[in-house]
Amino acid sequence: MTLSRLEHDFLGERALPEQVYYGIQTLRALENFHITGIPIKSEPLFVQALAYVKKAAAMANRDLGVLDPTLAGYIMQACDRVSSGALDGEFLTDMIQGGAGTSVNMNANEVIANVALELMGKPKGQYEFCHPNNHVNCSQSTNDAYPTAFRIALSNKLVGYSQTLGELADAFAAKGDEFRDVLKMGRTQLQDAVPMSMGDEFRAFATNLREELLRIADSRSLISEINMGATAIGTRVNAPAGYAELVTEHLRTVTGLDLMLAGDLIEATYDTGAYVQLSGVLKRTAVKLSKICNDLRLLSSGPRAGLFEINLPALQPGSSIMPGKVNPVVPEVVNQTAFYVIGADLTVTMAAEAGQLQLNVMEPVISFALFTSISYMTNACRTLHEKCVVGITANKEHAENLVRNSIGIVTQLNPVIGYEASAEIAKEALRTGKSVYAIAVTERGLLTQAKWDEIFTFENLIRPGFIQ
Repeated sequence: MTLSRLEHDFLGERALPEQVYYGIQTLRALENFHITGIPIKSEPLFVQALAYVKKAAAMANRDLGVLDPTLAGYIMQACDRVSSGALDGEFLTDMIQGGAGTSVNMNANEVIANVALELMGKPKGQYEFCHPNNHVNCSQSTNDAYPTAFRIALSNKLVGYSQTLGELADAFAAKGDEFRDVLKMGRTQLQDAVPMSMGDEFRAFATNLREELLRIADSRSLISEINMGATAIGTRVNAPAGYAELVTEHLRTVTGLDLMLAGDLIEATYDTGAYVQLSGVLKRTAVKLSKICNDLRLLSSGPRAGLFEINLPALQPGSSIMPGKVNPVVPEVVNQTAFYVIGADLTVTMAAEAGQLQLNVMEPVISFALFTSISYMTNACRTLHEKCVVGITANKEHAENLVRNSIGIVTQLNPVIGYEASAEIAKEALRTGKSVYAIAVTERGLLTQAKWDEIFTFENLIRPGFIQ
């Protein structure tokens, strides 16, 4: 027989299993919100951040004489247990919920209160000794505690994402060094353009992604501004004088983050612009990453009827009907991840726009969209790095033959014989299938062999100087 305890709120009384640390308001949320099926425990950095917020609040309330020091000490110990991850399983409310995050905040308040009671030697639910609202939530509102915890969790989550993205960029750079002496054809509008080094192509991929690390750093700076002490709408109601500044200072110490108190707490309580900015950065990176994956798929296309300049690692059979077929499955899955992140950005945009007056109640879906986007992008970058990029090889001879037989190399002749003569050579080469060399040197004698050799060295093809 499962033992239970009774708890009450102003809506009535409910029974909870004796062993759980959450309380009646969390129970109501579990009954009301069945949306994603993904509980907040799936984001342990968020649970940890909630504990950080509650600990800093207890410290500030203790220092200001609002909480008894002994009680504050028990709350702080309980917060340490929660932030360690030992009680993640008690954070069960759905990631998407109504109430602007109140259920998440109360889930944290109830768990911390009951852990503190346990530390005191009291039964769970004896809230006269440590109350979820009166003590754990002292000097707070969901409207400052939830977004502050959200921003702390985002900042910490972005650290891991930045590291993974940086490692992917480094992998592309390493391939750039490996392929530095591979001559290949550059292409514009999917048509032959001018020659280049495959090393330069892969180094450009690295540069393209490293730019995003700077944008992530900018976004982390924006979300470091918090509104703790704003309480309900930014007027600091029920918070003692000096609390906002003090709790922010304690949070800086507890988290190790360079957090700043917003200058206008009323504006900061409803504004979600920093989330829109971060979401846009995630979308921008997703678009870039998807473009790179498109390139990898094109460059590896074939093997007999495509470009086939590179080989991607063969990870699995590619068809249930076509024997021997191998597909570029990793670039494909990264493409799809990018599509999700691009869509999530629209969700964040609409949710940010949907706020009214002194609060944006749509922050739970913003948190879900951003948390999942960062997680998926981190996983995509790691998968692309480990399962694809490190194993790419170049088909050097084939790529160089494509250059030598290309019409595009006629561009190098512009400074020597002029645009119109070069265009005539290109036109004849396309019509007859002859090489540019055969027409320009052998048939028309527009260049000597020595001049041709001077123009079409490897170095001059990939770093063309002006030759007359």
